[in-house]
Amino acid sequence: STGSLDNLKSAFGHTTFHFVEGSVMDPAVVGDLVPLVDEVYHLAAAVGVKFVLDNPLRSLLTNIRGTEVVLEAANQAGNKKVVLFSSSEVYGKGASIPFRESDDRLLGPTSVLRWSYAASKAVDEFLALGYYHERRLPVVVVRCFNTCGPRQSPHYGMVIPRFVHNAIAGAPLEIHGDGTQTRSFCHVQDTIRALKALMDERQI
Repeated sequence: STGSLDNLKSAFGHTTFHFVEGSVMDPAVVGDLVPLVDEVYHLAAAVGVKFVLDNPLRSLLTNIRGTEVVLEAANQAGNKKVVLFSSSEVYGKGASIPFRESDDRLLGPTSVLRWSYAASKAVDEFLALGYYHERRLPVVVVRCFNTCGPRQSPHYGMVIPRFVHNAIAGAPLEIHGDGTQTRSFCHVQDTIRALKALMDERQI
């Protein structure tokens, strides 16, 4: 994890804040916590292209098994509402702009480890839809692109904090390709507002 407890300093002073350090892969931990909440935001996943390439098996297991644990816990706790974080990687090599969730997907070969992340997040979506159709679990899937904001770590290839770090240090800003490519970024505060709105609107 690239997280830091320092990022939670302001939250520790609130009486309604409760922190538990554990793993999404642990059904006992997740199963104990989910009944205590009204809503579940499932963000636990392998993060960053570099991490996925360096740890393909761990990434696959964390994404797929972790999501199964969360969805089952939400189902067992009386069908708690869930927002599931997927990824823009699910779109694959799609060239149609703007992307649509209903578009066909084109992925590269299984020998290219990058596509294992896209495939694992697609399986997460299938799991969510399966729980919705068979067990009526109220779940919404969000394909986030690049969320950025204060205290984001430059580890695992996160581009904006890496650019900022290099700029402050007077180092070159490395750009791959011919420089004409574009990417979508969303500030974390906007992402949070959107997620809360989706959770509030979701009806079973």
